[in-house]
Amino acid sequence: MAQFQTTFLFLVICLIVPLIQAKEAKYCDRKANYAVKITGIDIIPDPVVSGKPATFKISASTAEALAGGTVVLDVSYFGVHVHSETHDLCEETSCPISTGDFVLSHTQTLPGFTPPGSYSLKMRLEDAGGSQLTCISFNFNIGFGSLVFDN
Repeated sequence: MAQFQTTFLFLVICLIVPLIQAKEAKYCDRKANYAVKITGIDIIPDPVVSGKPATFKISASTAEALAGGTVVLDVSYFGVHVHSETHDLCEETSCPISTGDFVLSHTQTLPGFTPPGSYSLKMRLEDAGGSQLTCISFNFNIGFGSLVFDN
């Protein structure tokens, strides 16, 4: 009985603790003085559910006005690169971007066969000329899906 309680407690901790931890972005180069600073990350829902829409909102601030550029995303699953995509910056936020705060928002529905687990996302933001404005990485989880099935 004690072993069951220990195992149950371990599972509860593994499932609940990631839900209450804030997403922390790490800059790719800690010594770089990026023109765009990341101030927060929201993922809705968290954990992400395969086959359902997920929205990634990156709060940021810029020291210089931006007319456009690109957002480059690289996704890894348990450290193995699995996906890359590039988006026009102006599709992810309103352009032009004035100096100060702004939000990048991207919604995507992952295929239903996407395996649950721990993922890492690396995001590079480049201006229209290709110069890197920021580079961050953060972790997110894909859950096991809903326990309620749609008919």
